[in-house]
Amino acid sequence: MTSAAPPVKTRAAAVSIVSNSCLIVLKVAAGLVTGSVGLLSDAVHSLMDLIASLIAWASVRKADEPADASHRYGHEKLEDLAAGAQALLLLFGAAFIAVEAIRALIQGDHVGSIGVGIAVAALAAVVNLVVSTYLERTGRATGSNALHANAADLRTDSMVSVAVAVSLILVKLTGVTWLDPVVGLLVAAAITRTGVQILIDASRRLVDEALPPDELAALQQVVQSFVGEEVVGYHDLRTRHVGSRHQVDLHLQFASGTSLERAHYVSHQLQDAIVASLPETSVLVHLEPEDRVRPDRFEQPDGMSSSVS
Repeated sequence: MTSAAPPVKTRAAAVSIVSNSCLIVLKVAAGLVTGSVGLLSDAVHSLMDLIASLIAWASVRKADEPADASHRYGHEKLEDLAAGAQALLLLFGAAFIAVEAIRALIQGDHVGSIGVGIAVAALAAVVNLVVSTYLERTGRATGSNALHANAADLRTDSMVSVAVAVSLILVKLTGVTWLDPVVGLLVAAAITRTGVQILIDASRRLVDEALPPDELAALQQVVQSFVGEEVVGYHDLRTRHVGSRHQVDLHLQFASGTSLERAHYVSHQLQDAIVASLPETSVLVHLEPEDRVRPDRFEQPDGMSSSVS
């Protein structure tokens, strides 16, 4: 994960807002002309995506603001909160789509002007695929959870549009109109799956879940490389994600007689080594004397202890 200037994230979110706004107009118009539940469901999904894009745009702007008197740890958790909000919007949209699809199945709604619907659905699929790819790349480059969530929304929307186009083609070829609301139900299921995945991921970050095993292993390897004559152990190693950044803190034990100046210098070397291994990481090291705590085993990530005799 590499750093990127804040305007990169806000520009990506703005592109998503513009594309969703245009697609909503097209889908609503095509849905009204054709009477297709699938297209109208797709329009509702795009509306949810638009709201989600607005949330993402606002959150990435605010998250990049420096810490202030009211938020001493910064504003980066707003990105995780925004991702959770996007997930809830997706779930709300899925429920609405499911209700409309069931109503259409019961009432046997007619679908007309199918060619227009197919063209709009195909165009929407292509546009959303392009924009979601751009958002995913930007989200990966900046570590933005809000952009990751927005990209996932649009990828789902692209698949939805493909499904709608296929259903309309089948209706045109077979004349079986109930295929359209059935696709609407499948759309609702796909949106629900995406929404739940995003909500789970955002919740894990908001409750300060530890870094994944591969990153924890890399972190422990860096810390362990400093253990020797001066650094005799460490404990209370804790990690978490906050927005687009990692946060690491630990207690570092120094051999008796080590000066404060030397301990401070070594701790800064450790901080630099951790950041080199895990970019975009904030590191807090608490200095302790050798006889403060003498655990009898090396620390495993997040909570166990380490020392050498």
